[in-house]
Amino acid sequence: METHDQEKLKEVLIRAKFLACDYYELTHKPLSVTGEVAELEAAGKLGLEPAVARTPFQDACRRTGSEIKYFQIKGRAVARSDPYRGRVPSIKYDGEFNAVLLVLLDKSTFEAIEIWEASREKVALRLMAPGSRARNERGAMEIAQFKSIAEKVWPVSDPSAL
Repeated sequence: METHDQEKLKEVLIRAKFLACDYYELTHKPLSVTGEVAELEAAGKLGLEPAVARTPFQDACRRTGSEIKYFQIKGRAVARSDPYRGRVPSIKYDGEFNAVLLVLLDKSTFEAIEIWEASREKVALRLMAPGSRARNERGAMEIAQFKSIAEKVWPVSDPSAL
């Protein structure tokens, strides 16, 4: 993406965040831009390349030499005072990708609070574990469950850890 397009995209993202916050304040309902905001936040903060729209199972990738790592990105707007309450949006784990990124957004500003990464294998094992219809049939789990199989990748105390 060209520099001019990146700057324009940042401007659109800022406007979308303000609109989402205003809409929620007025209606107490989400504007349904959380996923798009989460994808752009993850790409910007982790240096990822966004995938072409509607690419199955892949929202972004990271190229390291000849290796490419593909990510599904899930976003959740949460209260900064209680960021681990709620569910991760549905995850489809039977496709081609390497890891899932969960972007926790402050619901009052839509700014990223934290980003967590879990491998496809760990996600699949958790979703297939017996005991929960929501997990088994809909591919959904609690944020706390996702955190238990994931690693916090942003913010990090040591920038060289990325």
